[in-house]
Amino acid sequence: MKKIFKIILNTIPRPILIRLSYVIRPILAFLLKGNTFTDPIDGKSFSAFLPYGYGNQRNNVLSPSTLSLERHRLLWLYLKNETDFFTNTESKKVLHFAPEQCFYKRFRNQKNILYTTTDLLSPLADVKADICNLPFEDNSYDIIFCNHVLEHIPDDTKAIQELYRVLRPKGMAILQIPQELARETTFEDDSITDNVERAKIFGQYDHVRIYGRDYFNKLRSIGFTVEEIDYTSNIPENDVVIHCLAKGEILPVCIKK
Repeated sequence: MKKIFKIILNTIPRPILIRLSYVIRPILAFLLKGNTFTDPIDGKSFSAFLPYGYGNQRNNVLSPSTLSLERHRLLWLYLKNETDFFTNTESKKVLHFAPEQCFYKRFRNQKNILYTTTDLLSPLADVKADICNLPFEDNSYDIIFCNHVLEHIPDDTKAIQELYRVLRPKGMAILQIPQELARETTFEDDSITDNVERAKIFGQYDHVRIYGRDYFNKLRSIGFTVEEIDYTSNIPENDVVIHCLAKGEILPVCIKK
């Protein structure tokens, strides 16, 4: 199965994968019914999660029901347990880049947020836009989600500046990225052009860098106040296992001054 998933991920364009997933997802959820792992987003349990990865594949990471990965489940738990995102009574304007299926309908149906999605290619995007040149006014949004997007953007400094510009003062942006915490500085090499080699080195063929711990200071240099939250250390170890989270993954929670 791992080999099949790798071939699918590396050969079928992502917009087509998104459309196909609506048909395949119910079948996978039925076949993998069980009680070993639980997706906190919909509360459903399975005998196993699916493998995932463009380069090195990880076992038990892709939820059969919501198609969430470790980062999505971590963000969901943080929002649910540590913020008023789901419960606030004042309407908040939310901007979501490259909206993930596991969140899209749930966020769209929330009565307490005004929800806008944006991306260049995603069929789920309300607004087709370049993250480096956003068509939104300054200080427009209370909350921004931009998860595993910046590693695709050649000029990520410009992209982060745009995120800062459209976020309201005291607004919150959660800007997750794939990161090697053992790496002090971010690594880029434009001379590597072969897709197989890029997937091997960068983790995915369309990534342009591997972020190190300097990512947080990069966010601060743009103007954000950044809290580096290791949320897996704040919840029971058993929950980390049951929800198939990545132990030690950091949530960059950014506040505009």
